[in-house]
Amino acid sequence: MNVGSFVCSCADTCEVDLEAAREGIEGVDVAASSSLLCADGLPAMEEVIDEYDLDEVIVTCPEEGVQRKLERVAEAQGVHPDAVSFVDQREGAGWVHDEAGATAKTARMINARTAGLEAESIPRTITSDAGDSVAVVGDPETAAALADDADVTLIADGREYVDSGADLGDVTIERGRVVGVDGRFGEFTVRLESRVTEDCISCMKCVHDGPDGKVTRYPVDIDPDAPDGAWTDVCPTDAIEMDGVERTLEFDQIVYPAADRRTRGGRVGFYTAPIDPATISAVRKHLGGIEKPAHLDLEMDVCAAGDSSQMGCNECVEACPHDAVERSRIDEVEFHEDMCQNCGACTSSCPTGATRLREPSNERIAREVEALCRPTDEEGGWLLGRSESDVDAPIVAFVCSEEADDALTEYGRLSAAGKVDVEYPPILPVRVNCTDTVGEAHAMHALACGADGVAIVGCGGDCRHSGPEPKADLVDRLNRATRDLDLGERVAFFAPDAADPGAFVEAISTFAVELEPSPIPDGEHEATGGIETDPDRENPPFDSHGWTLESVRAILEHVDPDREVIRGLKDFGRMAVDDACTFTPTCSTICPTDAIRRDEDEAVLEFNHERCVNCGLCEEGCVEDAITMHDGLHLSLLPERSDGEPWTEVYEGEMRECLHCGEPFASEGTARKIEGEVGDRVAGLVPTASGSVFDYCDDCRAQLLYDRGEAGGESR
Repeated sequence: MNVGSFVCSCADTCEVDLEAAREGIEGVDVAASSSLLCADGLPAMEEVIDEYDLDEVIVTCPEEGVQRKLERVAEAQGVHPDAVSFVDQREGAGWVHDEAGATAKTARMINARTAGLEAESIPRTITSDAGDSVAVVGDPETAAALADDADVTLIADGREYVDSGADLGDVTIERGRVVGVDGRFGEFTVRLESRVTEDCISCMKCVHDGPDGKVTRYPVDIDPDAPDGAWTDVCPTDAIEMDGVERTLEFDQIVYPAADRRTRGGRVGFYTAPIDPATISAVRKHLGGIEKPAHLDLEMDVCAAGDSSQMGCNECVEACPHDAVERSRIDEVEFHEDMCQNCGACTSSCPTGATRLREPSNERIAREVEALCRPTDEEGGWLLGRSESDVDAPIVAFVCSEEADDALTEYGRLSAAGKVDVEYPPILPVRVNCTDTVGEAHAMHALACGADGVAIVGCGGDCRHSGPEPKADLVDRLNRATRDLDLGERVAFFAPDAADPGAFVEAISTFAVELEPSPIPDGEHEATGGIETDPDRENPPFDSHGWTLESVRAILEHVDPDREVIRGLKDFGRMAVDDACTFTPTCSTICPTDAIRRDEDEAVLEFNHERCVNCGLCEEGCVEDAITMHDGLHLSLLPERSDGEPWTEVYEGEMRECLHCGEPFASEGTARKIEGEVGDRVAGLVPTASGSVFDYCDDCRAQLLYDRGEAGGESR
């Protein structure tokens, strides 16, 4: 794979030193530059692509129209359009930073894109079959527009349609008001409530005698606020039910303009206002089923949701803002991939890697962060006459690709147009689908790579996925962890408002100024995404637990915290067992990460802190309530701090040995418990036995009972 990069200063409007940026680019076969690539530089671009036989091209250009032009040029030279990617050197760098910072940032962003493309996932799609039935709530025009293509039902929702100007000849009209919408694409159920039953014959008697404005003619229905009275007795079929009747209808898709975002959730095939031609087109496109990109890789064998009818980890269910994950059984979760909106909330919260975002994958994000944190050879070099890096305080910024990215772009345009003076530190951006994608593993990895700080840059005001300030809890936990690691607070959340660049500039500038230089060298750490000391661990690379632990270990090579317990990292816990333990195998059997093991010969219960993801399943499933989990990463329990031993003894019991064969067969706790519960019922069962029947293993106890039976038969 031959890769080339092209840097442009957009007619010298960008504060980017082209030569220095070009010299700072790494990992490509050729780096070229032009002050106006889309015009004077096109012939040279064609020559470079041809000379180096490029398969992939990275270009600094944020303008969509020009991007299409450059894609056509590359395609004419044999490069597939999908193999052309773009980096914003303008709005996100040259228009808002000084020359040194913008130049260094541009080179680093290209290096990050190169590294990220090497870890890019192969596209995959999912399909979901459905029929052609569509419910439209209270919108006759939309119902009429869809009637030629779909089996449309217009739900009246209390409205009158006698004088509707829409052509409803091919539309089924149902009376009733919507009280609930359940299900998902292809399986929606709509619950309706009305004061008129299906026995109605539309005789108009109730319309004639009823209170004005409280009874509709088409379809006939009664307002819930209508007063009761003698007029309700006029119905010849007794179809009036003033207490209301409820019924349920099934549909493949729902158009419900008045529904709010929370009601809709992330359900595919559920449409709310505004209803426009694009909405109509989407409904038609989904008739019969859908095909969409698969956003997740699922590996449910490592899921910690539960076992043996015991509930464990529930992180993905609680995190998903679109109801695409549900607890289908007490010990199992189910993903509805057709409802997934690619926000990454489930993947950043999952400790085991059972669910992983396909694009950008954690590995891709890791490689981009590592490239961004690595100073290029030319930073501060002879080209710019400086002796230090031109990114004074490297801040890795995880930027939401929706409103936050748009706001930062707008800041650059306002600055270039001279409308407002915008200049802020050259933060190093990693574009994510949503800040929900970002979890503790991503932030800790950035710090392990030498970043002075981590900025989580999300939607201003209200995230369309998770509401306002969805990462407040994460920021608090991460700063607790960084304080415990003796790094001080290094993580912050920012919500840039396109209309108020000054607030963002002040906030991010203050954050940068207050950061102390990191004691961790930048550019040295490269993640494997797992726990190298545990080769038997079956989790996929870059799972949250393993990746976080790897990053903390990299940080600990450069700091010496006073605390033995690092708080704030949710995926780590310590197991404590009290004397109520009877040494039953429940906890070791149901532990989803094999972090608990029993040594029956020694009656010892052991715990592996390195493997534990703090799912709580052992605590929930312990029949004796003998287990208590304590949050936090306990450094003293890691093998490198305990003579290389990952296993810690958490309970030592005693095994009962069989009086006959001498073999240990049960813990003393278990034997005593059973003897206490049923001992009176079996007392004297074998009078000739030495001691209680509970002093014998299963085989010897069976032999005793058999011998007793034989002896009884002979005596008869």
